[in-house]
Amino acid sequence: MIEVKNISKSFRDQKVLKDVSITFEKGKTNLIIGRSGSGKTVLLKSIVGLHEIDEGAIYYDNRNFTQMSIKERKLIRQEIGMVFQGSALFDSATIEENVMFPLNMFTKMSFEEKLERTNFCLKRVEVENKNTLFPSEISGGMQKRVAIARAIALNPKYLFCDEPNSGLDPKTAIVIDKLIREITVEYNITTVVNTHDMNSVMEIGDKVIYINQGQKWWEGSKEQILESDNEELNSFIFASEFFRKLGHKVS
Repeated sequence: MIEVKNISKSFRDQKVLKDVSITFEKGKTNLIIGRSGSGKTVLLKSIVGLHEIDEGAIYYDNRNFTQMSIKERKLIRQEIGMVFQGSALFDSATIEENVMFPLNMFTKMSFEEKLERTNFCLKRVEVENKNTLFPSEISGGMQKRVAIARAIALNPKYLFCDEPNSGLDPKTAIVIDKLIREITVEYNITTVVNTHDMNSVMEIGDKVIYINQGQKWWEGSKEQILESDNEELNSFIFASEFFRKLGHKVS
């Protein structure tokens, strides 16, 4: 579980996050949605410590991440897996080397042990016998799978995904969504996904948080989102391509 308590973040004179409090639940896919510029990416980066918050606190299973030293935070980061927008694989490294990277960084495993773990993770995301290929030699969807394999290499307690479906066709996006959901449940991970894709929300959104103008405007389940009377939220979701295809119109 991750608890975000009353956090705020400004850049110069612009307040990007304003008194945000959220609990991200273990074993569930927690989705953060919102328009471009709403603050959701800053929120995610603040939670993992890429941005220092101005106010508030962030807890990882009751451990106050905000007050930790650099050394203590490093230990927490070893429990975190990240899937970046665009996959962020190393172009000059093979698939095997990409997945093995966190194992090289944070473990003292032998090469044989690291290779065994790498192959296990690649098999789990259904990318087998591709070890010697480079990212440019595989499809975008397969690159996302490799990015997920790298993210789970250290058997993380927490998984963060920033726009994991960016640049993917709808069919491949659904496959990636389901894979993230399966891994979350299988390993009982606290998963946080940043997305503007309503397909993802309706497919895997155990808990959904809507961010608007740097504030939390709504939270609930994917079932509850359709019954919300929050006008700003309704404008956002019913304007999406997902609902347009279903024949919905913005009221």
